[in-house]
Amino acid sequence: MGEIIDESVSVNLLFNHIKRSVMPTSLYWRGKRYAITKMGLHHTTRDGRALQHIFSVTDGTTFFKLSLDSETLRWKLLEIDV
Repeated sequence: MGEIIDESVSVNLLFNHIKRSVMPTSLYWRGKRYAITKMGLHHTTRDGRALQHIFSVTDGTTFFKLSLDSETLRWKLLEIDV
């Protein structure tokens, strides 16, 4: 298990309308940009009436667990693992 972070981050997201898929392409955390090279799992959970999209991604070195709140459209970095 990685380190719990639970901080707001900025994320660039690519939406492919043909494949109907989304892919985080980079994230900005604590002044540093991380280029996402691979996405693992993507699933959803409910937090009250808000749908949370959970993404497991990596930059090739570090694993990141991200959450997108569909109600507020805010991103959070939930966890990292090196």
